[in-house]
Amino acid sequence: MTDAIPEARLGRRVRHELRRRVLEVRRVEHLTPRMLRVTLGGADLEGFHSASFDDHMKLFLPVPGQDEPSMPVMGPNGPVFAEGAPRSPARDYTPRRHDPVQGELAVDFALHAEGPATEWAAAVRPGAKLGVGGPRGSFVLPDDLDWYILAGDETALPAIGRRLEELPATARVTAIIEVADAAERQDLPARPGLEIHWLERNGAPAGEAERLEAALSAIAIPPGEGHAWVACELEAARRLRRVLTEHHGLPKERVKAAGYWRRGAAASHEVVGD
Repeated sequence: MTDAIPEARLGRRVRHELRRRVLEVRRVEHLTPRMLRVTLGGADLEGFHSASFDDHMKLFLPVPGQDEPSMPVMGPNGPVFAEGAPRSPARDYTPRRHDPVQGELAVDFALHAEGPATEWAAAVRPGAKLGVGGPRGSFVLPDDLDWYILAGDETALPAIGRRLEELPATARVTAIIEVADAAERQDLPARPGLEIHWLERNGAPAGEAERLEAALSAIAIPPGEGHAWVACELEAARRLRRVLTEHHGLPKERVKAAGYWRRGAAASHEVVGD
């Protein structure tokens, strides 16, 4: 595993026009008791682009009393809100599915904790407005690698589900997904070459690394070139990255890990590196 990896096989970055949109809720559906899908649409969605399964966009949530969120504009020193306007809370979310023909964008909300996004999603009805910023860019992996490993908790499930839908049917994939209990398992693609391992907490606290760490340590890395992706609580993501690079000996260039949330912190999203 010490041979140099051609840059073209490591993925490529794509930049998108940074736009802020106000979209309207078209549908709300429970995928599981704790996972809600909100489908958005509207004229502002024109030109939206998301090229990778782990893209993230900024959602701007209206505060009580607002019909729609306050959207900032980009100033020389960052985002600027209109003077006197209430500042809308913003959170990072995955574009779960974009249908440019129907003009729709689906976002999945894991209803796992208190906070403005969970509270908004739990109460939202069709016709409500939501602000969307980005994605600013995408990191696009080749779709013809020999294998893929995807691991994470329910906050990573929208990205994992999207990746499984978008990869070729011939792709060899191992997915390890931790959820609260059996009721949180989702219907995901089933095909030869795809292994999905569900891990259930069954009352144990979210964010502990042990279950994912043990399951990831136990898998066999297939031969050939591939890529491993993990996302979960920040400290757990660090431990999973070490499993991949130290226990399995994968080159760091073949591993991406991200903390999609952090214990005791709000609005945390951080890529894990050295």
